Amino acid sequence: MKAAVVRTNLDVLSVNGNKLHHLRFELAEECADDDEAKLAISELRKGVLKELKMHNSFVQEWGIDPGKEGTINTATVKYTDFLLATASGKVEGVKGLGKLATPFERTKVAAYTLGAMTPCMRLYSFLGKELQAILGPEGNGHPYKNWIDSYSSESFQASALQTEDLLDKLSPIAQSTLAPLTKGHNPEEDRLVIFSDFDLTCTVVDSSAILAEIAIVTAPKSDVVQPETQIVRMSSADLRNTWGLLSGQYTEEYEQCIESIMPSAKVKFNYEALCKALEQLSDFEKRANSRVIDSEVLKGLNLEDVKRAGERLILQDGCTGFFQKIVKNENLNTNVHVLSYCWCGDLIRSAFSSGMLLPCENLE
Repeated sequence: MKAAVVRTNLDVLSVNGNKLHHLRFELAEECADDDEAKLAISELRKGVLKELKMHNSFVQEWGIDPGKEGTINTATVKYTDFLLATASGKVEGVKGLGKLATPFERTKVAAYTLGAMTPCMRLYSFLGKELQAILGPEGNGHPYKNWIDSYSSESFQASALQTEDLLDKLSPIAQSTLAPLTKGHNPEEDRLVIFSDFDLTCTVVDSSAILAEIAIVTAPKSDVVQPETQIVRMSSADLRNTWGLLSGQYTEEYEQCIESIMPSAKVKFNYEALCKALEQLSDFEKRANSRVIDSEVLKGLNLEDVKRAGERLILQDGCTGFFQKIVKNENLNTNVHVLSYCWCGDLIRSAFSSGMLLPCENLE
């Protein structure tokens, strides 16, 4: 009976897990932000298809029906449920794939997707090697020999390493930085000015699409007659289509802009070149903002809806505490400026107000 249970859990974890790995590789490939990563993930996905065929042969060889024979271990169920959830794009702090995910969020989803699979692949690689060493040359008759041979193979070791390399490429590496803000600071004579990015620096998600989401959710349906006393707004379907076009155009032109201002090789710091590059980036942002204004996709937004959305934004760990220490420190004469291309100061102020930074006197 124990052998049957072990085989059942092994088979469920391998077959169901690999089906979900295939789905997750599809998701990661869709969300990856460059062609090289997409190609590498595509190759990994092909490897999973071969793995699924191998596990189907195990099912036939062992004569096991995973759905009927034995008791599935709760750890196995939790792992496959976890893979299923992340394969569906359910990542904490990231909107679902169908909810106007920005390019930055999509890259983050790809990183989470690979992150969920990497431990499994590395563990199987390790177990395959360890069991192969125990099995030795005398293990030809072992019932799990084919399974062990597969996961101890050089090709699977290479796939595990490739997954780890892709995860490193798609994941931002967090490094602690010490900034002696109070060193040499005389609050009677000096003013400390702090600039901070908002999206993905202060927040867990990119807020740029939030206003559009609010507009779409609160917009009238196409078959509803709008009262003459209200501001005439686009229907939700028209808003979604218009925002999709604006978002696609923004992404394409942003990549072109960054490519044009980034040097092709490593160069020494040049202040004038930096100013020129920032001017180009500023011109691009102004054109993009003008298109949003002219499209009227944000027309008729309710300020209270915007503030509620800001209050629900999830901030990065330590963000609130960092700003609290600054604005409440009587020995610091500071101004804090939070920058965002979200266009909405009320959304940003509401996000910090929810973190007990009220009344935000020094937060501009």
